[in-house]
Amino acid sequence: MDFLMFDFLEGEILLIDKPLEWTSFQVVNKVRHEIKNKLGIKKIKVGHAGTLDPLATGLLILCTGKKTKTIDQIQQLTKEYTGQIQLGATTPSFDLETGIDKNFSIDHLTENAILAAARKLTGKLSQVPPSFSAKKINGQRAYAAARKGEFLKLAPKEIEVFTFQTDCKALPQVKFRIECSKGTYIRALARDLGVETNSGGHLTMLRRTKIGRYQVENALTINQICSLIKEN
Repeated sequence: MDFLMFDFLEGEILLIDKPLEWTSFQVVNKVRHEIKNKLGIKKIKVGHAGTLDPLATGLLILCTGKKTKTIDQIQQLTKEYTGQIQLGATTPSFDLETGIDKNFSIDHLTENAILAAARKLTGKLSQVPPSFSAKKINGQRAYAAARKGEFLKLAPKEIEVFTFQTDCKALPQVKFRIECSKGTYIRALARDLGVETNSGGHLTMLRRTKIGRYQVENALTINQICSLIKEN
């Protein structure tokens, strides 16, 4: 893409390296604001093709103008993630958004047991989403209820994990690379790895590296994309 020839109304696909603690919607709102200021317009369509949690970093694809019609198509593509799971403890959110609620013995953990658990969590799975997720039940977001101590019952969803590679050199920390289908919650896989190894587990680091053919290596930071919008 020639970044000096943006046509946001006709439509662009923008690759953003989402920073830690930003929500996906904050990224969308920031980019939309910069485009509106640049073009002197009141409205423009800007949307993302697959959300990332605030505690995750990495590839976030934004579509503008007429390219927002491609969002559904992009969302169907295979995702790749890297990160780290901490075994031996659980949290209600399955990540670091909430504190540890239970500790487990890790004396029995072995690399072979973790490899076997990862193999069991590869393929077509029926996954229960996290209570701290954006799923809606009767019009209420699950995370909004969970933050008030009300945990909604979420129905399992069919997903597929194509690859679940683990690095167990620093147990009880497990580094991973996962390739998966749309709708897969990596936090839930962290929970399930803990269940399968009888040790409890939660996600401590997550980065999305690919969506289909799109790679985070080709993505821009928020500051870079905002500068390019102003210069265009």
